[in-house]
Parts: sequence; C-alpha cells; structure tokens
Amino acid sequence: MTPAEEGDDPDTPEARGGAASAIPAAVPGSARGSLDRRRVLGAAVEFIDMHGYEALTMRRLGAYLGVEGMALYRHVSGREALLDGVVETVMDELYGDPDVLMAPDHGWQDFLHRLAHGVRRIALAHPAVFPLLASRPPAAPWVRPPLRSLRWLECFLGGLIGSGFPDHAAVEAYRAYTSFLLGHLLLEVSQKGVKISPADEAEEAPAPLADLTDYPHLQRLEPLLSQDESAAEFDESLENLLDRLERLLPPPRSRR
Repeated sequence: MTPAEEGDDPDTPEARGGAASAIPAAVPGSARGSLDRRRVLGAAVEFIDMHGYEALTMRRLGAYLGVEGMALYRHVSGREALLDGVVETVMDELYGDPDVLMAPDHGWQDFLHRLAHGVRRIALAHPAVFPLLASRPPAAPWVRPPLRSLRWLECFLGGLIGSGFPDHAAVEAYRAYTSFLLGHLLLEVSQKGVKISPADEAEEAPAPLADLTDYPHLQRLEPLLSQDESAAEFDESLENLLDRLERLLPPPRSRR
C-alpha cells in the first residue's frame, strides 16, 4: 500500500464527491420571496461551515441571504431555534446516506458500524456544526447522556431491541456507544481548530419538552434513560481501555 493509499479516508467529503446538505440552501443574495424554512436552515448550515456557529446571528444570516434579518423570523423564532434547526438539518443527512441502514438488516454490529461512520461523515463534512449535536439543549433533558436528535435515539433503540437486546441492555449500549462516538468525534473536529463548546449562553428561554408520541421506545424507557450512570460507565470504560492496553504488551519472556 502506498503512503497516499494509507492516508485515504473514505468518510471525508472529498472521498464521497463533496458534502451535500439534505436541505437545499437559499442562494446568497436571493430574493425575499424565495425563502422558506428549509432554505433558511440550509443557508445557516452553509454559514456555520464557513464562519463558525458563534458568528451566526439573524442579522448576518439575513445579509448572507440578501434580506433583512427580521424577514427570517417568519421561518424561525430566533437564534436558538435556528441552531436547533441546524442540528436537525445535518442529522437529516444521516437518513439520506446510502451506506447507513435504519434497521439492522445484516445484524446489529453491521447496523452500528454503518451508523457510526454515517455520523463521522457528518462530523467531517460539517466540523463547525458538529459540536452543536452534543451541546444544544436536548429535547428530552432526562436522557443520559443527552442528545438533541430523538429520531436518532429512537432508531438506535429500536434497532437493538429488535435484535434481541433487553431494554436495560439497549440503554447501556446507547450510553457506551454515544459516549465513545461523540467523545472521539468532538476531539477529531477540535483538531481542525473548531471550538467544541459554546462560549455564550442561550438568548431565549428553554424550548418546551418534545412530544414523544412518535418515539415509543423513548417513552417506555424513560426511567432507564434518565438514570445517571456516569461514574460506573467511566470506570467500566477505563477498565476496558486498560485491558486493551495490556494486550499491547509482548509476552513476559519477550520483554526480557
């Protein structure tokens, strides 16, 4: 294998022919009448990709689109709602990814492997947006660890429970999987110079709790998902890491 081949990363936008948002953005400078919520959110993703989420304001996004900032309030209620919509927009790319399956058709391991790489592709395509996935106020704040996308969580739980995982095991798997995935990818985007935590506080009151009617697994598993097992999970992950490092050592005889 050549050095170039060794450096190839199939999850990068370049390797996949460029990053395409699932929601079309409005053309910068477009006319007021052509705007709708989908295009405003798509433009917000593009703006953050170029300038970072801290630079995003209603006024600046309006200028980017060629309209007054006040014109955007017909489509989003304010900056905080705009950022929540940005998270929904980039997560929608996951469901349009042909390599990601919404059900474990080829086994739960293949399901989670594809899902992880799909999320990583989002992180690499939108590194400046990705920290919002972990930092936006969750729609269901009792979920531990919190996650903005309830659709993603419902899909994950449904896939594992459908593969034979008991409820408690599916919740434990969610915690371990999400902690690994977000932790690794936040560090990866931080290496690109992206700030991984918001610098300013929310400008508006917290949004009302999400309606869970369409998320039966979340409704049923709320008591389990709301338990804070951070200390136990940290110790378990640490022990797993130490066991993995132990396997890197050569046999005792080889160390002499």
